Amino acid sequence: MIASLSTFDREDTIYAAEPWTADSEAMVVREPDAGGVPQAASEKGMTYFIEIFIAHDFLDGWQQNETRALSSEEQCAGLIHYAIYDA
Repeated sequence: MIASLSTFDREDTIYAAEPWTADSEAMVVREPDAGGVPQAASEKGMTYFIEIFIAHDFLDGWQQNETRALSSEEQCAGLIHYAIYDA
């Protein structure tokens, strides 16, 4: 999902199954108007992970401070850490 992050609408949200790892099942959907977890995500045991625009901003900022390209694995691990501890 990280590799194709730019293809998603910035207003959408990532929902993922815990514990969050690079292999977690995840989906990108619009958050319901009433808030909460969409039924399709809830039925699969997924919880809110992070909004697409926040993920974009975090990864773009991180990459700007690096002298080399970050791997998808590094980006995923960094985003998980950010979602747990900083978001």
